[in-house]
Amino acid sequence: MAAARVPLWAICVLRVALATVYFQEEFLDGGLQTTQNSRFYAISARFKPFSNKGKTLIIQYTVKHEQKMDCGGGYIKLFPADVDQKNLNGKSQYYIMFGPDICGFDIKTVHVILHFKNQYHANKKSIRCKVDSFTHLYTLVLRPDLTYEVKIDGQSIESGSIEYDWQLTSLKKTEKASAEAEGWDQAAKDKSQDWEKHFLDASASKPSDWNSELDGDWQAAMLQKPPYQDGLKPEGIDKDVWLHQKMKNNYLTEYDLSEFENIGAIGLELWQVRSGTIFDNFLITDDEEYAENFGKATWGETKGPEKEMDAIQAKEEVKKAQEEDEDDMFMGRFTGRENSFRAFHRRNEF
Repeated sequence: MAAARVPLWAICVLRVALATVYFQEEFLDGGLQTTQNSRFYAISARFKPFSNKGKTLIIQYTVKHEQKMDCGGGYIKLFPADVDQKNLNGKSQYYIMFGPDICGFDIKTVHVILHFKNQYHANKKSIRCKVDSFTHLYTLVLRPDLTYEVKIDGQSIESGSIEYDWQLTSLKKTEKASAEAEGWDQAAKDKSQDWEKHFLDASASKPSDWNSELDGDWQAAMLQKPPYQDGLKPEGIDKDVWLHQKMKNNYLTEYDLSEFENIGAIGLELWQVRSGTIFDNFLITDDEEYAENFGKATWGETKGPEKEMDAIQAKEEVKKAQEEDEDDMFMGRFTGRENSFRAFHRRNEF
């Protein structure tokens, strides 16, 4: 019996059903655009709060620097649900900051900043952003296995381990080790004190003529253990060795480095010297395939026509410039002839 074929549309519907979409905004009327030069922008949108604990988190959107950005941000921020939207500013706590930032020749980077233990930690790798005037699709993927990936236009441009690329390894392991080290210090101190105490002579044996009724219970002679000699240390594990072994263990999976309990808002909080940036196609989901398909259905459908229109406009600008040059040359020749005629006329007057 032949297996029944599943229609493609049914597979797509199943994929959508499996994905959790926390936020999606396409701005069908044209996008969200900055309009005034040299100012800060702050705008946000709420959604039902959620936790990404144990799940992949994908943040995706498109950004177009229509004004050919010279200095300003194009990044977005993910906020906790209790963020004060009316007073959103640079001091408002956020969970994640992601996206391009351009200023002069030096700063052309993609920020990926995570909030962890009341501090903001930036990815230590240099991730270069796009600097042209076309629309670009930016995607950040944070996975529960502590790996991450940054994509531009659907292509992976950076990936790796969160614990190493955010330099959080020492923070977490030191915290765990230091807490247990306190217990080790106390145990070592107790052992040091015991070392100095007396102890029974294990080699002694009860004399053959010992009479328990007359002499009482027999007890071996007490000896005193000498102080440290020749590098000897208290019995137990050497502290340096212990710490080294503890640091080998991976405590990072216990600390939710890329997990946030109360995600509830997304927004822009940035500065632009020259306005004109367009933001669009925002998406927050837990499904990488859904994000990929959403990117193809939005940015993927418009990238071709956008470049074609840009090429047409460029040709028109070249043609206009040529026509203006020709007009200038004609007017220059006409002015020269008029001046010559006037000079000839004046000579005939004499």
